[in-house]
Amino acid sequence: MTIDEIRDNFELLDDWDDRYRYVIELGRTLKPMPDEEHSAENKVQGCVSQVWLSKRVGRNGKSEPVLNYLGDSDAHIVRGLIAILLTLYSGTTPREILATDAVALFDEFGFRDHLTPQRSNGLRSMVERIRADAREALATAS
Repeated sequence: MTIDEIRDNFELLDDWDDRYRYVIELGRTLKPMPDEEHSAENKVQGCVSQVWLSKRVGRNGKSEPVLNYLGDSDAHIVRGLIAILLTLYSGTTPREILATDAVALFDEFGFRDHLTPQRSNGLRSMVERIRADAREALATAS
């Protein structure tokens, strides 16, 4: 699934109940996260729900770092938000991550008006965690 496919599917769904169901379905597509990766190190602070993001740094053909993620949450809707974030960011370079505004994408999808303030803060915490990982990967690559 690509971010453009997710965008197209959102455009087809007018009703927010349908959109929430779709987000929950996206969460069910997340690769399972091994139990040992549900660690304090991988836990995202600032989220009301339990959220874990586990990163792996690889290299692309140009020897640039590439960040890949596994994610999980104890809340169905948050698992769906993670699935969207990982579709957007996982498998990309730190420069691509830093050049991509995930919050603007979620606003485009209409989440600003349909997430509680706590969920919005948690989403921002997840985005900031990935962006911090990207900055760290850039710093260690140079």
